[in-house]
Amino acid sequence: MLQQTRVAAVIPYYSNFLKLFPTAADLARARPQKVLRAWAGLGYYARARNLHGAARRISAAGHFPSSCKEWLALPGVGKYTAAAISSITLGEARAVVDGNVRRVLSRLFAARDGYESKAAELLDRRRPGDFNQAIMELGATICRPPAPLCPQCPLAANCRAWREGRVAEFPAARRRKAPQRVSLRLAVVQRDGRLLLARPVDAGLWPRFWTLPQLPHPLIKKGRRLGEFRHAVTFRDFRVEVFEARLACGDGAEGRPHGVAPTCPAGMRWVTRAQLSRLPLSTPSRKALDRL
Repeated sequence: MLQQTRVAAVIPYYSNFLKLFPTAADLARARPQKVLRAWAGLGYYARARNLHGAARRISAAGHFPSSCKEWLALPGVGKYTAAAISSITLGEARAVVDGNVRRVLSRLFAARDGYESKAAELLDRRRPGDFNQAIMELGATICRPPAPLCPQCPLAANCRAWREGRVAEFPAARRRKAPQRVSLRLAVVQRDGRLLLARPVDAGLWPRFWTLPQLPHPLIKKGRRLGEFRHAVTFRDFRVEVFEARLACGDGAEGRPHGVAPTCPAGMRWVTRAQLSRLPLSTPSRKALDRL
């Protein structure tokens, strides 16, 4: 959850997730839609699918991985995560390299590459977990990106960037993608207490999430504009407009028994309010409905 996401944003999701899935076995047994619904709003949804897949493998094996190599074999687990878990919980001599560690090493050696080899060279092999946590904490609290507290740093005497007065040069700034502005129009189509939703697909920005139908659509007639809002996803900046709409082809109301859902275009489904609360809904769609 903490990958690319701030701690403050993660905490409520983390607490709720553990209530729903207190063990790996509980998570493994859960339906994908339930997992995605619990994750909705946190973004980077491949993380949720990977976590679910990893829980299934762990549950099938009957135990957690017992080495860094075994952790790396799980979906969504990379070098940093595997090294952190295996060093802290198993005492395996694996050096971690995250953003904080990279910054410490970059300044310590006045270098712009080779961080993994440098971390492995410095690693205390008797207490790898403590060492890894210490260097990560050093980067988070002392060797900060702006305004590092160099006089308080226990490594100041050995820090080449500090000695040479070049701390601000390291690490090299990363180039960020220019924001991409995207227009998104969503349709709110209602009938007999039901809402029309587009079924999940495996591609796009919100794979496997239900969404409000997007406009233009050949079978949906746009009505009055209900409002707009902004939504950011990585480097994309969405301007989301929400419209009241109806089916241009009619909904088969004539002769339809009471309580039976009206017909709808292929790839869509009418859902009741109760059903809506149980479905994983894309963040823009959820925001659109919340604002209404």
